[in-house]
Amino acid sequence: MGCCCSFLGSNSSDSETELTQKGGDAQPASPKLPSIVISPRMSARTIQTTEGGLKLHGRGLALVGVSIEQDAAYWEWHVETVTDDDEEDDDDDFDAFSSLKFGVATKKNAKFYTALDSMEEGEDADAEDGTALMKTIAGLQHGDTVGVAVQQSDLPMVQFLLNGEPLHELAINRFRGTVYPSVYLQDGFTVKGMFQEEGFREISPHVRFGPLIAERGII
Repeated sequence: MGCCCSFLGSNSSDSETELTQKGGDAQPASPKLPSIVISPRMSARTIQTTEGGLKLHGRGLALVGVSIEQDAAYWEWHVETVTDDDEEDDDDDFDAFSSLKFGVATKKNAKFYTALDSMEEGEDADAEDGTALMKTIAGLQHGDTVGVAVQQSDLPMVQFLLNGEPLHELAINRFRGTVYPSVYLQDGFTVKGMFQEEGFREISPHVRFGPLIAERGII
């Protein structure tokens, strides 16, 4: 008789491993990796997600629930613009908000967003808004692809690409600590995160930049 044993989240490893035994021979099955999606716990309450947490809209900061552990990682944000049909569109006003922020951010929680709300109300003008390791990319249109490449060995750096073209002037040099992929949304946009290579529209800036790997599970 065959049996199936599954070991989840043991003390010695954070990865999920399945062993399938057939005819007395135990063979390891392909490990099931945690989903790489937007973390509601680390994102603003004004962010809404669909498609299992990959597609998001609203306004505010959103973090992916997987930290960057590898030496070099690459992912993409696929951009859509969506205007409110209930309001009279003003192209000039909409263009004023046609910039989003991309990059990485340190871990966030509900307490951070409470403090951020206080800052927006003028109670704490010196509070940090969570985008210190992010850059604004203006003039985005439906169908644009924003690529983010992060390297942590030697000289830590965050690089940005728009539709495959590098934006060297936006590169962030030197950062510390554990960081997570992040995006800051404006009203009128829907953005989809793409973290698997088969979904990439563009080529990473170098072969060493691989897709994001979920090594410590999700938050």
